[in-house]
Parts: sequence; C-alpha cells; structure tokens
Amino acid sequence: MLLCYATRDGQAKKIATHVATRLAAKGIAVSSRDLATDPPSPAELAAAPLVAAVLAIRYGKHLPQSARLVEALAACNAAPPLVLASVCLTARKPGKDTAEGNVYLRKFIARNGLKPVLATAIAGRLAYPGYRWFDRLAIRFIMWVTGGPTDPSVTVEFTDWAKVDAFADDIATLCAKTTK
Repeated sequence: MLLCYATRDGQAKKIATHVATRLAAKGIAVSSRDLATDPPSPAELAAAPLVAAVLAIRYGKHLPQSARLVEALAACNAAPPLVLASVCLTARKPGKDTAEGNVYLRKFIARNGLKPVLATAIAGRLAYPGYRWFDRLAIRFIMWVTGGPTDPSVTVEFTDWAKVDAFADDIATLCAKTTK
C-alpha cells in the first residue's frame, strides 16, 4: 500500500512512520511518500491497492502539499480506496478526534469531493520552542481561546498512540479486504 504524509513540524511524519512500522509488522508492504518532496503520480496511485494519507493542519487548513495528493487522485481513471488522517491540535479534545466531529477534516473531505473508506483526526504535538515568533504568538492565542497550554516554553505531545495503533489496525483490515 501507499502511505503519503504532509508535515510541517514533523508530527504527521512521526505518526505515518509509526503506522508504516505497525503495518510492516503485520506483513503489509508499505511505501511511504513525503508529499512535499516526492508526491506520487496518478499512475502510482492507481497501481496501489490502498492509499493512506496522514495530513497535518496548520491554522485550520491542511498543508498545501495535501492538494497535490487530491489532484493526483482526481487524475486517476480508477482511484484506489483512500484512508485519511488529519493531524491537528483540535483533535486533543473529545469529539473533535473523529471525521464527523472534526470540522477541518469534514470540510477537507467535502471541499475535495473525497470518499474515504476510513477517516479520523489525530491530535498532534504543541512545540512552542520550535515555532517562529509569530507562530508562537498566534498559537498561544488559539490555545488561550480553546483552553490549551499557553506557556511558551513547553512542548506537549497530545498524540494518542493507542488511537494511532487502532488506526493502523483498521488499515490492515482494509488491506486484507482489498487484496482478496
């Protein structure tokens, strides 16, 4: 299967790598691709039995690299089944970690006319020390409004790794169905 990711601060890549490792342990061959440096062609997508995408969100929007994947999928004559995971800090809150409850993921799916066979939102990582001055200020304000941590010296990983494992297991189940 093909696993693509779009990352800004590295957490979406870390999640994608974790998923790929778990799938490989189950005997599933995974080809991972960074959408920023090595986006797949429509032909590569069409040849995959399943495509999974782990896409980071920044300031309420999926990273621009995500559009490359959507465009390539649209150019496929017969697009493979698609699995989506949005990585965002909003997903740290209960109810905001599902495709139905996460407004950013819902809008991304609707805006692009996607029909994923599986979609979820996964909480990311807040790393104030690594942000540029403006980003740190903007994210602190967002965290203040939403009741999150505002101490500019902290790094907090909100990712629920058990949820990531369950996501990978669901992908493994889908892979088993698509290869039969």
